[in-house]
Amino acid sequence: MGEPSAGPAVGADEWVARQAGRREYLPSWLGAAQRADERLGPWSWWAKLAFVGLVALSLPLLGIGPFQIQVGIDTLVLAMLAVGLNICVGWTGLLDLGYIAFFGVGAYGFAVLSSSQINLHWADYFSMPVVMIAAALLGLLVGLPTRRLIGDYLAVVTLFLGQIFGDVVLNDARGVLGGTNGIVGIDPVHGIGTIGSNEGYYYLLLFLLIATMAVLRLLETSRTGRAWRAVREDPLAADSMTIPVTRVRIMAFMFGAMVAALTGSIYASQQISVFPGNFDISVLILVYAALILGGTGSIAGAVTGALVLNIVYDGLLRNPTYSGYIFYGLIVLTLVVKLRPWRRLAAVLGATAVLGVIAHAAVGAVWPAAVAGGPQSGGWIASVIRDWVIVPSSPQTLGRFAFVLLVCLVIGLVQAKGWWRTALLVPTLYVASIAWEAILISPSEVAVTRNIMLGVIVIVIMISRPQGIFGARRVETAT
Repeated sequence: MGEPSAGPAVGADEWVARQAGRREYLPSWLGAAQRADERLGPWSWWAKLAFVGLVALSLPLLGIGPFQIQVGIDTLVLAMLAVGLNICVGWTGLLDLGYIAFFGVGAYGFAVLSSSQINLHWADYFSMPVVMIAAALLGLLVGLPTRRLIGDYLAVVTLFLGQIFGDVVLNDARGVLGGTNGIVGIDPVHGIGTIGSNEGYYYLLLFLLIATMAVLRLLETSRTGRAWRAVREDPLAADSMTIPVTRVRIMAFMFGAMVAALTGSIYASQQISVFPGNFDISVLILVYAALILGGTGSIAGAVTGALVLNIVYDGLLRNPTYSGYIFYGLIVLTLVVKLRPWRRLAAVLGATAVLGVIAHAAVGAVWPAAVAGGPQSGGWIASVIRDWVIVPSSPQTLGRFAFVLLVCLVIGLVQAKGWWRTALLVPTLYVASIAWEAILISPSEVAVTRNIMLGVIVIVIMISRPQGIFGARRVETAT
């Protein structure tokens, strides 16, 4: 007879003990690096934070220009906002769509207290704590009436908070908030020493981001952090385990509001002015995109998502050459990943190339002005596709028709099956190139194109890794 199987161990949670078996790791050497990192223990997180902080600290010393410094400042602001939002959304599971109002309260509060608006000119070590406390109280006021709401209901109610903030700022009857004119002439940070350059604000934001990450890491591993995650997973179960769910949710609102208000005060000081348009829904979308891209529930993921998002959005998509690299690179990467077998990929690429050459030659012979414009992408891509893509000297009209046709082709591509889908993919790729070169990359449409490209990038990454870059996805196994 074989030995009897061991029963459950007394006082041990076997589900927790088997957690490593349910973790999903990246393939090849990336998964091995993840496992090695887990074996290093809790000090690994602090070592990586110190290393990344030193690298970021040295970037201005490399001689980068003013534009790159401003992109770095914008990235740090977005990272701070994403880290603060992670408290509500990632740890507590509260879908807060009014988060941008806390950012605005911090910015406008600092602008009123440290400017000539009402001639206060408080030092930042007075005004910043005041606006952070005011934002925390606002978070308390939001948390109290919404303490029993979850999911979509909470999202709708908090969305009104952002709308109310915008209406209050725009329709300020007493003129304290400046209305549509905003507040200008805001004092620079001048508590211990006056910061008079963007490099100074870069270092200040970097210090505040690292300090905020450190404090939140301690909170994440504390009883409060565990309570937040328990409420996120199951509020009823958390309540049955004597966790004060209402208090925990309100604390999440207040902590997130304080981080957003601190970020807003630095933002107002660096910009020297604030306007209602600085706090609209597009900023909220960027913050949520950064958090989702990096991985909800992860401090490092929130910062990484902001870094990737803002470098692509502000650094690369403003440049036609880099935008072209990203556009065509995403197309080729998607085809390589999704099209199998390889002969199918080769057939699609070959047929697309032949279609472009024939179409360009035929249209050029009949109507030479239709190919007189040339591609608007820069770099070597322009020289490669110059005799392949159709771009007239005045491409706006053709670009609009191509964009509408592209939408129709994409709808048909989704509905088609089998080889019909493969065949329809060829004209879809070619029309996409025409729409891109004719109108999407033009200077007049660059703002819209940046948003479209940003959405495509987020969608592609989320399809390939739904949990985000650093988000953890558990895989349950049947036993």
